[in-house]
Amino acid sequence: MKKVISITLCLVLALSFLAACSKDDGLIKVGIINQPPEESGYRAANVADFERVFTEENGYDARTFYSDNHNAQINAAREFIDAGVKYLLIAAASSDGWDTVLRSAKDKGIKVFLFDRMINISDDLFVVAVVSDMPRQGDLAVSWLRAQNLDVYNVVHIQGALGTDAQMGRTAALDREFAAGTMNKVIQQSAAWSEDEAMRIVQGVIESGEPFNVIYAENDGMAAGAVAALTQAGISHGVDRDVIIIGFDANKWALRELLAGNWNYNGQCSPFQASVIDEKIRILEDGGTITEKIVWSEEIGFDARTITQADIDRFGLGD
Repeated sequence: MKKVISITLCLVLALSFLAACSKDDGLIKVGIINQPPEESGYRAANVADFERVFTEENGYDARTFYSDNHNAQINAAREFIDAGVKYLLIAAASSDGWDTVLRSAKDKGIKVFLFDRMINISDDLFVVAVVSDMPRQGDLAVSWLRAQNLDVYNVVHIQGALGTDAQMGRTAALDREFAAGTMNKVIQQSAAWSEDEAMRIVQGVIESGEPFNVIYAENDGMAAGAVAALTQAGISHGVDRDVIIIGFDANKWALRELLAGNWNYNGQCSPFQASVIDEKIRILEDGGTITEKIVWSEEIGFDARTITQADIDRFGLGD
């Protein structure tokens, strides 16, 4: 059934875009492949950013396909290519498996932009990647954790969807600590960005009786799920309490947890990439060239001991 729905969606997408492309309206034809907005607060902000920039008023005929399924995204890319888009913008569900379809795009003169996360492809298959430096996010978080000078680090590591750029980047720094023996891996398991699954993972650790004093969750939703399990079990967490809580994405509600001392650290992940891509497209439309291949988003980490309401107002996502 899911396969039939996916094929139907792609067919509808193709037919609607072909109809749009048949008009000589002077608009720039763009196909955008992104994750569903309900994935997280970060994604909702990211989707809203692209919907704000890539509009008819700004000179675009843009269509977006939303899915966190790799094969569905590949099919959508093929449909966009067949429909004759001029630019293809991709936030990939998986880092691998894009070579063939993007080589097809290049052969047809379609310019590819990556956003949010990298893909494992050669540099000649995309114009620019406007992305977060996920390994740096992990490095910042783990450097902060080391600076807490705990007597022992027993870490519950809740990973995002395996194989995504965010998961691999945020995992790498912690894996180095595990390999060096400076931190102990109590459990390392993917909750695939799910709050409920993260809660189940932590409940399982609690029931096992294995001691832990750090939860490193690779997004805010999973950190919230982990905290729910701790609260249910009567285990204290946050500043000067039993368990350190680390999350990522800097949703306002999560930063408020830091301000209240209930969480300890949050890594920022900026969702605002659309204006940068728009700027690059304008350069190409004016006959210019682009030499840089990667534009890194500027991001920081927040400590519960130093965060302010002004930080939340300026950097927080959502409400």
